[in-house]
Amino acid sequence: MKLILFYLLFLFIPKLCISQVITEKDDAVYLDSLYNMGNEKNYKYIRVIKDYKALNKKSYEVKDFYKSGKIAMSGTTTTTIDITKTGQFIYFYENGNRKIIANYKQDKPFGVYYEFHENGNKKLEGEWVDNDKTVIPNLNIKNYWDSNTNQTIKDGNGYYEEIYNNNELKGFSKGKIKNNLKDSIWIGIYKTPKFTFIENYENGKFVSGASIDSNKVEHKYNDIKIHSIPKKGMNDFYNHIARTFKTPKEEGLKGKIYVTFIVETDGSINEVKVLRDLGYGTGKEAIKAILSYKDWLPGEQRGIKVRARFSLPINIETSR
Repeated sequence: MKLILFYLLFLFIPKLCISQVITEKDDAVYLDSLYNMGNEKNYKYIRVIKDYKALNKKSYEVKDFYKSGKIAMSGTTTTTIDITKTGQFIYFYENGNRKIIANYKQDKPFGVYYEFHENGNKKLEGEWVDNDKTVIPNLNIKNYWDSNTNQTIKDGNGYYEEIYNNNELKGFSKGKIKNNLKDSIWIGIYKTPKFTFIENYENGKFVSGASIDSNKVEHKYNDIKIHSIPKKGMNDFYNHIARTFKTPKEEGLKGKIYVTFIVETDGSINEVKVLRDLGYGTGKEAIKAILSYKDWLPGEQRGIKVRARFSLPINIETSR
């Protein structure tokens, strides 16, 4: 993040009104639609961390802005790279209306949770419950209204439609809510990638599922999502990068290279892109190191293999 200073906003996007809220003590980075590190050509958001250069701070104010300069998110983080959310976060639609009010503890959602429709009407009232056994806490849904204020869930009981809408997954699922939790049979459809699925829940716990892909092949699954990982683990991948990356001999070189890449459905690496480098061939060397690592297991979404995007910062520091 130190590589992308606030003045870049004036250089690449001078019309943005957010420049007036950034000082020399702050830091700003480009983010794409999936919140991965981006650049001035492919960004959707700009993240600003206030007072970034201050030392020994317990938390930092963080804000995301749309290209238009409108606020998209506001909250606090205990770290400045790969932010760790803490306390209340408020998300906004680009029209200025609130979208989500959520609370976080060590980057996990917890406590009361609210969603709103883009027209400003209340959408959902819920609560995140963490039993310390799940990576992601369970969302207890208490009340839900459609955009026309028709209530379909009341006091934790009714029917709910869950929407998925991002660059990698678009679709929906719907089913019964009983005592605040998913229950019985839920069905869903993904448009990208294209497949349908049916799942069974009991008191909010996922029991089993089966999906049918575009070739009408059935895939049974016991985990809704499996992350793409190296066969020997992430530490093996990081150690490989450290071993194979050839640091330039330029004295006094210090900073970070930011690289993104895709793990394809067959486990191969594709679309390696350098978002920021330090010159002296550091970008090309990063691409070479990443492509030379072959042993990845592809990710899965509801039994279907899916592409996965990774962001990788590489620290560089040479002696003076």
